[in-house]
Amino acid sequence: MTDGALAELSPKFAELYSRQGRPSIAPEKLLRALLLQAFYSVRSERLLMEELNYNLLFRWFVGLSVDDAVWDATVFTKNRDRLLEADVAKEFLAHVVEHARGRGLTSDEHFTVDGTLLEAWAGAKSFQPKDKKQPPTDDPGNPTVNFRGERRSNETHESKTDPESLLARKGQGKESKLSYCGNLLVENRNGLIVDAEVFQANGTAERDAALVMLEQIRGTQAVTVGGDKGFDTRDFVKECRNLRVTPHVAQNHERRGGSAIDGRTTRHAGYAVSQRKRKRIEECFGWLKTIALMRKVRHRGVCRVDWIFTFACAAYNLVRMRNLAVAVPVV
Repeated sequence: MTDGALAELSPKFAELYSRQGRPSIAPEKLLRALLLQAFYSVRSERLLMEELNYNLLFRWFVGLSVDDAVWDATVFTKNRDRLLEADVAKEFLAHVVEHARGRGLTSDEHFTVDGTLLEAWAGAKSFQPKDKKQPPTDDPGNPTVNFRGERRSNETHESKTDPESLLARKGQGKESKLSYCGNLLVENRNGLIVDAEVFQANGTAERDAALVMLEQIRGTQAVTVGGDKGFDTRDFVKECRNLRVTPHVAQNHERRGGSAIDGRTTRHAGYAVSQRKRKRIEECFGWLKTIALMRKVRHRGVCRVDWIFTFACAAYNLVRMRNLAVAVPVV
């Protein structure tokens, strides 16, 4: 499956690399190494290079012989950034999804959307006022900061380490952390990730990203989309219907004005099926956060976080498709 997706990306790689100059890391090998990093929860590129130095299984998968020298970690990350600029992760995920569609593993009509917070690689001490100069600190490496009693918000403060991350929390009573919002569009047949987007955690990112991903669903047939109570707003439901998407979102009767959907939607059996199937998206988030180490991202900026998050989604699909291929049918 990996070989097929990389073969289809070969023309794209040819445009990125010059035929002159010193030879660089082959993009196919680079992407294979990044897949290993996601599969085996390798926490850094430097540790990944150490593993490649002695792990014969890793060398075989990447395409290195026993005598080949392993790349320097800095050179590896520089070449990865070249693929980031070309948006290779999106195309790799699209080819993996197309391969799954060709094997009849995906649904083209029924989907689920949801989002989760990805903790940014920035500490609370870096969240400082935007227009206020900070006095010299006693320790530049680890300054003493006392923000007790200070009102801090995204309007008045920003992180000096990662300015694009925003202060957000999962719910009432939870602590606020500098975060991004990772969003998924999952098909309901086998729980494969169809699309992924990372937005700033601004409070409406889940619904905004859901509409962006729903617009990209190919075809003109009517589709359904499941979601939790956070998607039960009149604006979201209206935009879904404009896209010929039936919103099978959970009803939130406690919202001011009541739920945006009524019995005309909930009376159908498909609504109950969508509500049952939507829980599968939590399995995707669980794998991405625990195995692919997306709980706290190691990259800064929306573009970089989006690239690595999307690539991790492609890695999840490969694992899921492998499991589906070897699954024993229930008699």
